[in-house]
Amino acid sequence: MPSRTAPVLNSVCSVFALVFILVACVELCDAATVVDVFRLIQYDISGVPFGSRFAALNHHVTSIPFPPGADLSRAVVMLPLREVNSSFVEDYVTQRRQLGGLLFLLPEVFSPVKKDATIGADQNFDMEKMKSLVDDLEQLLIHSNIPYPVYFAFENDEIDAILTEIKKNDASGQPATATTGGFKLVVSTPEPKKVVSPSITNIQGWLPGLKADEDANQLPTIAIVAPYDTFGAAPDLSVGSDSNGSGIAALLEVARLFSLLYSNPKTRGRYNLLFGLTSGGPYNYNGTQKWLRSFDQRLRESIDYAICLNSIGSHDNELWLHVSKPPENAYIKQIKDSFANVEDKLGLKVGIKHKKINVSNPRVAWEHEQFSRLRVTAVTLSGLSTPPEMLQSTGGLSDTRHAVSENSVIKSVKLVAESLAMHIYGLQGKKVDIFADNSSLAVNPHYVRSWLDLLSQTPRVAPFLSKTDPFILALKKELAEHTTEVNVQHDMLDGIFTFYDSTKATLNIYQVASVTFDLLLLLVLGSYLIVLFSFLVVITKGLDELISIFRRPPSRKMKAP
Repeated sequence: MPSRTAPVLNSVCSVFALVFILVACVELCDAATVVDVFRLIQYDISGVPFGSRFAALNHHVTSIPFPPGADLSRAVVMLPLREVNSSFVEDYVTQRRQLGGLLFLLPEVFSPVKKDATIGADQNFDMEKMKSLVDDLEQLLIHSNIPYPVYFAFENDEIDAILTEIKKNDASGQPATATTGGFKLVVSTPEPKKVVSPSITNIQGWLPGLKADEDANQLPTIAIVAPYDTFGAAPDLSVGSDSNGSGIAALLEVARLFSLLYSNPKTRGRYNLLFGLTSGGPYNYNGTQKWLRSFDQRLRESIDYAICLNSIGSHDNELWLHVSKPPENAYIKQIKDSFANVEDKLGLKVGIKHKKINVSNPRVAWEHEQFSRLRVTAVTLSGLSTPPEMLQSTGGLSDTRHAVSENSVIKSVKLVAESLAMHIYGLQGKKVDIFADNSSLAVNPHYVRSWLDLLSQTPRVAPFLSKTDPFILALKKELAEHTTEVNVQHDMLDGIFTFYDSTKATLNIYQVASVTFDLLLLLVLGSYLIVLFSFLVVITKGLDELISIFRRPPSRKMKAP
């Protein structure tokens, strides 16, 4: 009896040992960490490709500095922002050199969901330098055609630990390869597809003025307008806190203040107020153009002037009025004078910038130029002193909540509201503070702050916003709280732009063994199984049976007939 029990116990122990070894082998291939990553935007302009053209990723990872002559065609370069080498990026991006992929690591201070994040003590350059670096990198990436995947992620303790290990291996002369092992980055996602029929949505609301019974003429109209959508290197990170979250928050607060005035017939002005939240801002203000062309001629002619709000949340007490008509124009002078009556009281300086429109060039630098093309007087109030280039300053990676000063937005709201009120009620030159602090008409800092916080967490790239997107519905609902006759206009984005999906993915970082280790493990397991098999045969059937298994069977000779 004991002689039969021993082999069974040995067999069970052997099986458990084998299972333990196999589990250990599997554990070696488990993901070291899993993180959310954001793909570089992919789009075409008139058929010309820009951005990253691929999404799937399955390569070993390395980091800078590289050994001389390193082959990176099958490697992903993990590159922290603080270590970005502009010459390397330009070389591999503009020269289209072979690369497995790029993963940029951004400090958490740029994360839309972590407004309380701070710059780490180990980062030896200030926020302004970091912002400038991000802006330059972003412009390079979005205006290039890149034949490999490019992703962005945010630094954290796990990523930092992995990066430290990668650098340690690279420094020891053992960069990650199939032969040496190391870390591998895997993004399993379908190849990007075109966004079919991208739409743009414009939202407008009215505050009708007080019309005298005997007055048969249409009341004049003043329009306050702000584009709400964004564009950046990573669509899911393009929240545009300043451009143009600040403009949206200011417009909604101005609408709220005047709704209080216009709710009482005694204080309702004899001007209609038109509030417009427009889409397609980064794309030549395409939504503004379509919105204006939907107006009938009578409405268009009733507009005395329009004030467009853009990037008014980061100024250092200096704002600019950008105009297309000469400053001597009666309406332009009237607007400037209204602002001048208020700016000193707020400690602001408002300059004026005149830029003529080139009618032969369809490109416009500011939203008010779409009004001017239809012979409607308009200005843009902005903290930017010069017009941005195409797809620049439209809500990029660095334009987060940290880029916006709540106090700057509040001052901008007071400037616009007071100057409008002075014009509407004929109070120019009088020392009147209609929206005085601590009064029933005071600017509400909590309201402004709430909208800035929401906008700073909400990506708003138009082609990825559906007509029923919760954000668009929220804007419509909020404008309806303060105005009447709220209308929503849906239209198609200009056909010269084509966008692709797959904007966000999950990155698995695996720590994998080298091929040499795999072969050695296979040899050990194979030897173990052969010994185990031989042992079990011997103790159960005897040595002769084992020998017979490996003995060559005798050959059979054909008998002669």
